[in-house]
Amino acid sequence: MTLILASNNAGKLDEMRTLLNGVSVISPTDIGLNLDVEESGQTFATNAELKAHAYAAASGQIAIADDSGLEVDALDGAPGVYSARYGSADLDDEGRYQHLLAELRPFPEPSQRYARFRCAISAISPDGRRCRAEGTCEGIIAHSPIGSNGFGYDPIFFVAAHNATMAQLDAATKNSISHRGQALAAIIPLLKNTFPELYITSS
Repeated sequence: MTLILASNNAGKLDEMRTLLNGVSVISPTDIGLNLDVEESGQTFATNAELKAHAYAAASGQIAIADDSGLEVDALDGAPGVYSARYGSADLDDEGRYQHLLAELRPFPEPSQRYARFRCAISAISPDGRRCRAEGTCEGIIAHSPIGSNGFGYDPIFFVAAHNATMAQLDAATKNSISHRGQALAAIIPLLKNTFPELYITSS
């Protein structure tokens, strides 16, 4: 039994496969599914559920979706649910975090640059069974990008406990502290209880 991830983001797929060890996780591309779900919710949890429900219905398989992003205190929680499309539609990851750094220039002190990554994960089956969980990771927005690992805002998200940005951490360390890692750790026992068929392998 496979679990379809409601995203073609390669970074998310790699993280999901690593953290959900023992579960076969596929991408929409693997089954030729091309689905565009409007993320119209005002919270990460709502958007994750919208995506999971749509992919479960379209694929006939159990779907798992996450919605995650960056909340910066000095910007009243922005970019929040708009993290993946912050600034303008034509910006890539670097363009978005450079836009954010420009907005934070009036806030030079570390105490003014507190932020967190937040992730909500929802899993839904075609027959309506569902579970969800959330996770957060606290940090500080750096003044310039450092590191080449990860994706999104990782190069500017400084984790004091490791004296490094997310983009400087190895995959194992990042997965142990990340918002997605925390949310996945929380949802794993729920997945086992809600969808036991995911953990049954044929002999």
